[in-house]
Amino acid sequence: MRCPYCNCIESRVIDSRPAEEYTIIRRRRECVECGKRFTTYEKVERIPLMVIKKDGRREPFDIDKIKNGIIKACEKRPVSMDDIEDVVSDIEKQVYTDVKSEITSHEIGEMVMKHLKDLDEVAYVRFASVYRQFRDVNTFMDELKKLLNERDETEE
Repeated sequence: MRCPYCNCIESRVIDSRPAEEYTIIRRRRECVECGKRFTTYEKVERIPLMVIKKDGRREPFDIDKIKNGIIKACEKRPVSMDDIEDVVSDIEKQVYTDVKSEITSHEIGEMVMKHLKDLDEVAYVRFASVYRQFRDVNTFMDELKKLLNERDETEE
């Protein structure tokens, strides 16, 4: 690892510890030439994952798109950023665990809706209205009725 201060290519590791739920290793290093210390991070390189859109186009998987959609759905709702981060992290883990190299946008949308339904019902309906592209009020009402029926069944 090249020293950011003197460009020497030799350093020694002083301390190593896991970070971000054991997905990254943080290392404190000391340059053997100038003696200054610096931090490096090591993480697993992920296999590129492609998302198959509704029209057949493919684009790289972008977890930030999912996060932004969830944030928008949860706007002005009593949902903390920690809860949103947990949902995003769960979805990312599921996507990379379940899929080899491609996933459909439909599968991702269903994962998001499943998590939002448990997190906040209003956010769920907001996301569903955009994701499922409700064409009219009746379609919207049908989704609300399904949600109410599921809630009634779980309360019994």
